[in-house]
Amino acid sequence: MLRIVKYVLYDILQNRIVIGYTLFLLAVSLGLFNLSGDPTKGLVSLLNIVLIVTPLVSIVFATIHFYNASEFIELLAAQPIKRSVIVWSEFFGLAIAMLLAVLVGLGIPVMLFAAGATGLTLVIVAAGLSVAFVSIALLASVITRDKAKGIGVALLLWFYFALLYDALVLFLMFSFADYPLEKAMVAVIALNPIDLARVVVLLQMDISALMGYTGALFREFLGTGWGIGFAVIVLMLWVWVPIAVAVRVFRRKDL
Repeated sequence: MLRIVKYVLYDILQNRIVIGYTLFLLAVSLGLFNLSGDPTKGLVSLLNIVLIVTPLVSIVFATIHFYNASEFIELLAAQPIKRSVIVWSEFFGLAIAMLLAVLVGLGIPVMLFAAGATGLTLVIVAAGLSVAFVSIALLASVITRDKAKGIGVALLLWFYFALLYDALVLFLMFSFADYPLEKAMVAVIALNPIDLARVVVLLQMDISALMGYTGALFREFLGTGWGIGFAVIVLMLWVWVPIAVAVRVFRRKDL
């Protein structure tokens, strides 16, 4: 599997989109820190970019790459190689490439201008979101045979997690405002990796008031060591579950 991962990673790192994505993150990060003057303001502005751009690029690029590598994948499937090895190799190649882009594009500026617990949390969250949406992208690609439909499904998933989910949560909060929903919101937020990442970073910045009336509850639960551990475990599940399902589907798929 290591040889396949090296080949996939080498092919991805030569892609202009990955190089451009890395340079974009680097330019935006340096620009925000230089313009704001205050590292905290720079991190808040950078957080908004991370929560929108990082999942979008990861899920779209991973989906397109998987479909473009279909001939290579079919060739590997014809060899005495387990199908699970093929999917895991694609996953690790894509995940490592996205991680390198985040570490270079975000990690270097953050360590230069906002080195500390909050900056480190932001970089870790961006890395976790990148890997999670690579996993989701591979699941969507394996399930959908047509390339256009697969890319459409990937975009719809990003739209749901980044925009539509918050609207649905607000609708539920207003519809059931007479009921004690504070504790239920902790479980609800775990169903969206982007919202979970946002809450963890905002709590590190000590501005939980921006999260509405549930901010105090999130600080009480997610603001503790156990809460941060809970968030990390949930993000790991968002990485593990989609790729595990994708491997199982790909084993039974007729190529």
